[in-house]
Amino acid sequence: MTLLKTLSWGVLALALSTVSCTKSIPATSNTSSTTPPTEKNEYMNVVQKATFKYFWDFAHPISGMAPERTATPNIVTTGGTGFGIMGIVVAAERQWITREQAVARVQKIADFLEKSDRFHGAWSHWLDGNTGKVVPFGQKDNGGDLVETAFLTNGLLVAREYFNGTNAAEKKLRNQITQLYEGVEWDWYVHDGKLRWHWSKQYGWEMNMPIEGYNECLVTYVLALGSPTHPIKPEVYANTWKQSNHFTNGNEYMGYKLKIGFPYGGPLFFTHYSYLSMDPRQMEDKHTNYWQMNQAHTLMNWAYCAEKAPKAYGYSEENWGLTASDDYNFYDAHSPTNDNGTITPTAALSAFPYSPYESWQALRYFYLKQGNRLFGEYGFYDAFNASKNWFSNQYLAIDQGPIVVMMENYRTGLIWKVGERIQEIKQGLQKMGIEKPYYPTGFYAYQPHPKTGEWSLLKHTDSGLFPLDFAVQGAEPVSLELKNASGTVIKLLDNKVLTPGTHTHSFDAPFGKYTATLTQGSVKKTLTLLLR
Repeated sequence: MTLLKTLSWGVLALALSTVSCTKSIPATSNTSSTTPPTEKNEYMNVVQKATFKYFWDFAHPISGMAPERTATPNIVTTGGTGFGIMGIVVAAERQWITREQAVARVQKIADFLEKSDRFHGAWSHWLDGNTGKVVPFGQKDNGGDLVETAFLTNGLLVAREYFNGTNAAEKKLRNQITQLYEGVEWDWYVHDGKLRWHWSKQYGWEMNMPIEGYNECLVTYVLALGSPTHPIKPEVYANTWKQSNHFTNGNEYMGYKLKIGFPYGGPLFFTHYSYLSMDPRQMEDKHTNYWQMNQAHTLMNWAYCAEKAPKAYGYSEENWGLTASDDYNFYDAHSPTNDNGTITPTAALSAFPYSPYESWQALRYFYLKQGNRLFGEYGFYDAFNASKNWFSNQYLAIDQGPIVVMMENYRTGLIWKVGERIQEIKQGLQKMGIEKPYYPTGFYAYQPHPKTGEWSLLKHTDSGLFPLDFAVQGAEPVSLELKNASGTVIKLLDNKVLTPGTHTHSFDAPFGKYTATLTQGSVKKTLTLLLR
């Protein structure tokens, strides 16, 4: 128990001033070498590092790329490799591997991709890890896959931005990645006015699948519009992505509103894949705020599992998370509208930025209560179904990758910060009309439980402090305080002038229920917190 937990309430208010701080988001990077061990960060380290090993120890020996799954080690996946490259950046930052090792591995991948089959610059979904020849994903899917190419090039661009050293190896890698990205003919994949997912030399446009929203493919448009060599036109984005019958929503599910997307949001990987390098807190257009949308999607998935799903499935507030994965029927895109009792660990673990407390509860449940059947050499196996007594014995690259990256975005914001510096991403977002939000003074980052009005605030797994996010506008000074059930007030900020924008104030206090009040001039906002 910390000293603060043993202080009287009278002394506590004074003591808080020495352990609390306010900073603008994103948070400062925090590597494993500088973080003192606690129970929480040890769990995080074990899960993150084991999951990363899928992309390091199990990588294909010739290509360096990520195998599609453990059962097919010679079939490598382009999209999953893009996720894995971002995982390599995390590993270098956390010093699980050296920077030199990381550069060498990404260079190996880039060299292989340079010689692999390409279709007007795009790679196929699967490649032979030995030769670089296309491996058909389906009968007619034996050519370019623009979405998987986007996931791959997104990872490469993150590596290009992160490995910014002046030595010859990093310079070479950066130049090669730029050439690979600029070789993708995004504009060629526009057919009949719409951006298409696939093209094959043998079958042409026969698959004819437009990349329509809303789903996991948003980053495809960002990179297609941001390309300096082969950009698509903004009207293609408007006429393809926004014209689907599952773009506009506007309904409530489990008390959370969803402005765009499928009923209940669809599988949770929609909130992960495109946001590995793009911070949704900084994304808004006329249709939605992407942070609030992704958080609502996550929370309605959690609430469905905790409150509405069939009891026979054994779900709970700890055992939750529906997304695409293997199941006892092989594979399916699980969601509240397509649920057969299968829980997929990547769903909750990759949701850490949106729902830290709920994701932490899931991590502990998976590890402590299902770990003997669910946790192995490369982290959590892909999925399980307790009602069928079925547990996967495999790992999938596309499910393992987001765990490493999104857990890191929760912990330090690393990949989001790197992504903010990528000029092509900035250009693409600008052309899409996606801009930094104007958050009015208040607690913008939270959507309290619709029934209780409470938000569970998790003590950060690394800092050991409670990070409270809020926004301010204007030049008037700001006050921030907590009030406990007995009415005792703890002042966190007292009439302090802050720059307009988003901030995080970190503090320590005893666990329990509080009312947080943010005051700026005549504006007063409150939030009921459960400090966990």
